[in-house]
Amino acid sequence: MGGLTVFSDGVQNLIEKGYRKITPFFIPYAITNMSSALLAIDLGLMGPNYSISTACATSNYCFYAAANHIRRGEAEMMIAGGTEAAIIPIGLGGFVACRALSQRNDDPRTASRPWDKDRDGFVMGEGAGVLVMESLEHAMKRGAPIIAEYLGGAVNCDAYHMTDPRSDGLGVSSCIERSLEDAGVSPEEVNYINAHATSTLAGDLAEINAIKKVFKNTSGIRINATKSMIGHCLGAAGGLEAIATVKAITTGWLHPSINQFVCASFLFNAPCLFCK
Repeated sequence: MGGLTVFSDGVQNLIEKGYRKITPFFIPYAITNMSSALLAIDLGLMGPNYSISTACATSNYCFYAAANHIRRGEAEMMIAGGTEAAIIPIGLGGFVACRALSQRNDDPRTASRPWDKDRDGFVMGEGAGVLVMESLEHAMKRGAPIIAEYLGGAVNCDAYHMTDPRSDGLGVSSCIERSLEDAGVSPEEVNYINAHATSTLAGDLAEINAIKKVFKNTSGIRINATKSMIGHCLGAAGGLEAIATVKAITTGWLHPSINQFVCASFLFNAPCLFCK
């Protein structure tokens, strides 16, 4: 959402002290592309440099765009990901007004509970997740440690509702199918999914429906929810979860999905993906 803190402070100064007390950095620091612009200035990186704002899909859109720049030969290396710092009164209040957040204030440590039967909304987090993406030739030339390979991706939208996903998960399932096609990977080759899993009533169910549609046999697939431990970091979520996925690839270990107290098997017409 851009520099929400500087925007909020600027509005408050305007109301309480007048326009002369608004910092001259108000506009530059409020726009979404300033973080990457400052990074480019610090490191002297030229080439494609822009921001993408697609809510909690932002980081994945950025990885997809960066990979395509490299594929087309427009860049040898890209720094891509997402960052968000929205835990301030206006940011938190806005999501409260949307009724998207968990109301489990009596037990906040267990409030983020993706797939649990008693989930009631997400817990807001903040942070940043950024990857260095580059062509194989460039990585080998500079002797970089190669920790994972990007095979392919896709982007899509539900064309359905401002916040709610389609209950059948069609937008997600078709995106997964196109991503697998772009990567040259069959559904049978997939053995791990780091899920979006926000802990919302509609979102978790729609995502599972999409997974079940694409992957007919889930017996060899493991799935986990990073947000169960760090909350929903909005535009940074995909970046942080990409790092969790890379760590799973490099270590062979998956982090747990915490706060599941009531078995999620009610989501399925088949054995639970999480209990096997």
